[in-house]
Parts: sequence; C-alpha cells; structure tokens
Amino acid sequence: MGRVWGMFSGIVSNGGETLTLLHQEISALEELSRQLFLEVVDLHGVKERIAYSKTLKGRYFDLVGHFFSVYCVYKIFMCTINIIFDRVGKVDPVTRGFEIAVKYFGIKVDVTFWSQHVSFLLVGIIVITSIRGLLITLTKFFYAISSTKSSNLIVLLMAEIMGMYFVSSVLLMRMNVPEDYRRIITEVLGQLEFSFYHRWFDVIFLISALSSIGFLYLAHKQSPEKHLATS
Repeated sequence: MGRVWGMFSGIVSNGGETLTLLHQEISALEELSRQLFLEVVDLHGVKERIAYSKTLKGRYFDLVGHFFSVYCVYKIFMCTINIIFDRVGKVDPVTRGFEIAVKYFGIKVDVTFWSQHVSFLLVGIIVITSIRGLLITLTKFFYAISSTKSSNLIVLLMAEIMGMYFVSSVLLMRMNVPEDYRRIITEVLGQLEFSFYHRWFDVIFLISALSSIGFLYLAHKQSPEKHLATS
C-alpha cells in the first residue's frame, strides 16, 4: 500500500512540475510572438515609407527635409557661436547665404531683392509648419482630457496658447527677416529687450536640438531599417 501511494504521489508531483514548465514555455512563446508581430508591423511601415519616398510627392518632401536639415545645422552652429561669444546675430540667414553665394561662388543675383522674398517665404513656411505642429499636438492632448463639461474651458485655453505662441513666433522670427523689416517689427512690438529673448531662445533651441539628435540616434540604432538592409 505504501509503495502504491509513493508511486501516485510521484506522478502528481512530476505532473505539477511539468505543468509549471509548460506555463513558463507558453509565456515565453507568447512574448516572442508579440515581439515578432510588432517587428513585422514596423517592417511593413518601413516598406510603405520607402515606396512613398519614390513618388513625386515623397521626393518633394525629401528635398524640403534636406533643406531644413541644412538650415537646422546652420541654426545650431550660429546658436553655439552666439552663446559662446554672448552676441546677437544681425544678419538673417537668407541674406548671409546670398552674400556667400555672390562673394565666393561668383553668382550674379540681386541680394536685396531676392533676400526679401526668400526670407518672407522661409519665415512663412516655418511659422505655418510650427503652428500646424502645435495644433496637432494640442488637439491630441485636449482630445484625451476633454469632456462635455470642460469643452468651453479647453477652447479658451487653446485660444490663449495659440495667441501667445503666435506672438512669440513673430518675436523670435524677427532675426530671420532683413534689417528694414526687422525695424518695423520692433516698432510694432515696442521697446522690448530683444537680446534677452534671443539669447534664451538660442539656449533653449540648442538644448532641444542636441536632445533631439541624441534621441533620434538611439531610435535609429533600434529601427527596423537595419533589418531590411541586412536581409
């Protein structure tokens, strides 16, 4: 009788250990399946972006992206110079670019005429895209916290934020327009300490740019494009 009970207890204990091992293996396989599914979704997204980049619209956005990448590198360099030497730039980037093209590359252009038009175009694009990005972000945020009782408050808060953001954009974009129009903006805004705002703008922009570069570098190291390149 004791021998039979020992055999029965051994079978039960072995069955419990086997069940525990099976649960652990199932959990590991489920986690592996989830990771594989997420990786496949990322790879499909990368393929769609590659296909989109070969279209006319995709090439246009790629060209614009490269242009603004060069512009951001220029801004990072100039912000670093301004912070180190404690100065405020006096020439807008477009005018400086035309002056370099005329002086070193021998390109014959009317610097005054083209710098005005290109500067206004560039400032308009920057203001529109930045306000659009802010609106998208605020819409997602307010949509997540909104309710029927707080809708009026959210509308008023959003209007106030948009007004402050637009005024600050005009203030900070003052350095991206030619000198004549810069004086007009100064007269409209009144006697403000522009050097104070521009210096803090350089500091915040440089910290944000370097942080974004570090974050994008880490994200790129883990991106699925590398799997496509090696496969």
